[in-house]
This record gives sequence, C-alpha cells and structure tokens, in this order.
Amino acid sequence: MSLLELKNVYKIYGDLHALDDVSLKVEKGEWLAIMGPSGSGKSTMMNIIGCMDKPSKGEVLLDGVNIAVESAKNLTNIRRDKIGLIFQQFHLVNYLTAVENVMLAQYYHSIPDEKEALEALERVGLADRAKHLPSQLSGGEQQRVCVARALINHPEIILADEPTGNLDDANEEIVVELFRKLHEEGTTLIVVTHDPEVAETAQRMVVLRNGKISKETVNEHFTGHIRFH
Repeated sequence: MSLLELKNVYKIYGDLHALDDVSLKVEKGEWLAIMGPSGSGKSTMMNIIGCMDKPSKGEVLLDGVNIAVESAKNLTNIRRDKIGLIFQQFHLVNYLTAVENVMLAQYYHSIPDEKEALEALERVGLADRAKHLPSQLSGGEQQRVCVARALINHPEIILADEPTGNLDDANEEIVVELFRKLHEEGTTLIVVTHDPEVAETAQRMVVLRNGKISKETVNEHFTGHIRFH
C-alpha cells in the first residue's frame, strides 16, 4: 500500500477547477518534486495533502485513511502527528529563539523537550545558533530552523512549499543537502518548487498545468545532490 494516494481528486471553486481529476501515488521513503506555473494547482494540492483543506471530490488516502472525509479536528491531529511542514516564508515567531521555535512544534504534539529540540537543531547544523532570535539568523539558517521544527515530531511525510524560494544558491544547496540526508534516513519528501534544479534532485517529478498532471518523470540518475549549471 502506498503511503499517500490521491484518487480522482477535484478542487472546484465556482467555474474554476483548481485540481481536475488528479490521481497520484507516493511510496514510503520516496522523494517527489511537484512543479508547475503559478495557478497550476500546486498550492491547492499541497493544502489537501497537508490536511489544511479538503477536495471537492475524490479520495486522499494517507496511511490507508481517507483524509478527504475526516473532520477538521481529526485533520488537525493527522497533520500534527504525520506531517512536517516547511514554508517559503519560514513562519518563525520573532521573539522566540531558534530552539524555542522548534519546541513550539512539540507543544502541540507532546511535551516540549529542549534536549530533543537541540538535537534537531544539531541535525541541521545549527547547534551553535540555538539561542539566537530569527532576526539574528540568515535566511538559510532560518529555513534550517524550519526543517528542524518539521522534524521534531518524527513525521511520516515532510511537505515543503518552495523551501528554497527565498535563498541564495549557497543556502539552497545546504537545504537540498539536508533533504538528501533525510531521504537517506527513510523520510518521505514532497517538495513543491518553481526551481528546476531543485526538482531535478528528487527521485520523481510531476508537473501540474491547469489543475492536471501534464508530465511525470523519473530521475534515472538520482543522487539527491543539487547540480548548479
């Protein structure tokens, strides 16, 4: 059984089909990139996979559970327990330190544990920046705090929305290298990106256009390393 499966999924707003009969499977431990122009349905798909929205029609199976029919409360619990979210805009609390921002995710899941949060920061190379506020961190460091925050509750899936969109090439490479290590550890990664170089680091890529999957490719030379031209 696939970890995630979308079956004939639609998301309809009036006359607009943001998603139009989309079917997709993601296996446990897979690294999938989702690409497409603005308005193609990427964010809509991410919101549905991330339990932040429901489809108008179709099934979305996560670990065998059809999240398309779950209540808002259950969706919150599923998102908390199974999904680690990483955003382009970081969404860090500006008056909390790096380690406190990571512990905040624990607060909604279990009991905050500073030792565990520090270990998560160490995994992303930020142990020495744990007591710094977001304003004292570079964009790349802030994004790595977001990765640590997403990891802290040991999610089934890491779902990243344009995780390198605000980063320069050097920090983009650092974040993609983190994804490579997570993939080696068996983490399932779904990365929404506009950047073809980031997409090419994934095992598989799907392209959305007008709410439909227009292209699907497998990376036959998959290494997980970013290749700048």
